[in-house]
Amino acid sequence: MSNLTIKRVGELLRSVFEILWDKPDGLTAKEVLSLIPITNQLSEDELRYSSKSNLPRYERIVRLATIPLVHAGWLLKTEKGRWYITEEGYQACRRFVNVQDFYKEAMRLYEARKQAVPESIMVMEIAQEAAWGQIESHLRQLHHTKLQTMLAELLRAMDYHPSWIAPPEKERGHIDLIAFVDPIGAKGQRIIGQIKHRGQAVTLEGIRSFLSTLGPNDYGVIFSIGGFTNEAMQALASGNFQKITSLNSGAFFDLWKQYYNQLNREAQDLLPLKIIYFLSKDQ
Repeated sequence: MSNLTIKRVGELLRSVFEILWDKPDGLTAKEVLSLIPITNQLSEDELRYSSKSNLPRYERIVRLATIPLVHAGWLLKTEKGRWYITEEGYQACRRFVNVQDFYKEAMRLYEARKQAVPESIMVMEIAQEAAWGQIESHLRQLHHTKLQTMLAELLRAMDYHPSWIAPPEKERGHIDLIAFVDPIGAKGQRIIGQIKHRGQAVTLEGIRSFLSTLGPNDYGVIFSIGGFTNEAMQALASGNFQKITSLNSGAFFDLWKQYYNQLNREAQDLLPLKIIYFLSKDQ
């Protein structure tokens, strides 16, 4: 970025914040970067692909320039490639109206780093985003029955005891599996599982409908590939649905990763994982 002015980098970073400003749930890095050419008049040089990274030059600029924002605590990037503005980021954007001052302050907080460090961080970010994209796509393509098996095996790895899985020929209903909290069900408490895999977000009405199927000693788990609407998430967070646990693809994967070594080989093969190591430097 040596031939770029601080002002230009600041303008591109400000665009990132404008894109994310009214997105409390954030956006994926891919979504943010795809919107920058719409919100900015990019030069031919900025649109040109870099031979080093095989990315449009503006994308490489933004990825590298946002690293100080992360270390300043203004921007949050998850391992699954989702970007959010933090509360400190909102405050900084209001405080530093001048785009150059905005970037300079982020750099000051970031402190001087070796030139190789941002490059290695960018490589890791892109790899993490690509890996999660493949995992999410894989989950979306799995048949309903395989998702049933995965949820049942995950519960088994968590020391619960699946006792019934809906057969493939069963007409789709509210219940996909039942598990007990003890081996023979003597305690009476059950976990009722429901899987939504069609890609549509579960609504508040869907949550209420599922709740109506639970008995007094039942706890519900909804695993939705399409996630949940904002209204549904707010209701779940309010405490009105304490008997229901919601799992989107990301939350399910985090549990799958956590209990991966407790899963049997057949279960692991449904979503096989392999650890990849990156060079680590102080960040």
